[in-house]
Amino acid sequence: MTVQIAVIDDWQDVARNVVDWSVLEGIGPVSFIHQYPADGATMAARLSEFDVICVMRERTRFDEALLRQLPKLKLLVTGGMRNFALDLKAAGTLGIQVCGTDSYKHAAPELTWALIMAATRNLVAEANALRAGVWQQGLGGDLHGKTLAILGLGSIGQRVAQFGQVFGMRVIAWSENLTAERAEQVGVSYVSKQELFEQADVLSVHLVLSERSRGLVDAEALGWMKPTALLVNTARGPIVDEAALIKALQKRQLAGAALDVFDIEPLPPLHPFRTLDNVLATPHVGYVSQQNYQLFFSQMIEDIQAWSAGTPIRLLV
Repeated sequence: MTVQIAVIDDWQDVARNVVDWSVLEGIGPVSFIHQYPADGATMAARLSEFDVICVMRERTRFDEALLRQLPKLKLLVTGGMRNFALDLKAAGTLGIQVCGTDSYKHAAPELTWALIMAATRNLVAEANALRAGVWQQGLGGDLHGKTLAILGLGSIGQRVAQFGQVFGMRVIAWSENLTAERAEQVGVSYVSKQELFEQADVLSVHLVLSERSRGLVDAEALGWMKPTALLVNTARGPIVDEAALIKALQKRQLAGAALDVFDIEPLPPLHPFRTLDNVLATPHVGYVSQQNYQLFFSQMIEDIQAWSAGTPIRLLV
């Protein structure tokens, strides 16, 4: 029986060329879908014919309402082993198996550091000025000797901390689960939440989005920051209270923000983050790298092959 396979969330139209999908020909045809997420009825109509759907991280939400409108769906495959946009309980109830992939661990930390460097040295404005025929627009900032504050010292946070140490920064960290002993193991000083925000010259967010972390960086926390400080978020948009951050940036309560993630993605056309002069914003490209996509899609193919053979691997539960 032919299986209909969809690769959705392919916004850049790159998925078909990153890996060789022809190895799935014996299982079924592969369709590549480039549209952004839409309302439930539109998504149901778009995806109703597919038995297998490959999704990219948390770009499209598969809640119970949508899953119930996809009666042919038997397998969901996601990039990464964590995807909070998928209702795993509902999928299990409906008999839909969900599999994941490994992730390339270096893409997000490297993008984080690129944003820190670009924002600190005002690189976008300087590069644009040069293209416009202007020479040297102002003074860049410095990192050596400054304080890098890490909110969430997991694998990505630890890597960013190491970058900061190489650049001669003092590195501090806090999260609700972090202990002084664990911070000390990676050469980082453990501080309280308030101290983290108060002492930061650069504060970088590296938490997993959960109900506990949602809105954790609120107006009070932003109010603790120095007016010369930079906030960097490459984790998830809703960890930062977006309205509070916009207000703080408009009032110059902090120097700026470098953001790769947002409450709504793609970012709405008239959103303030597109126009504020103290915001450096990128379109959630922290994990969008050649090696990461090759890993995601090659293991998605493995997941489909294993599921087709009756021995699914990398199941999300």
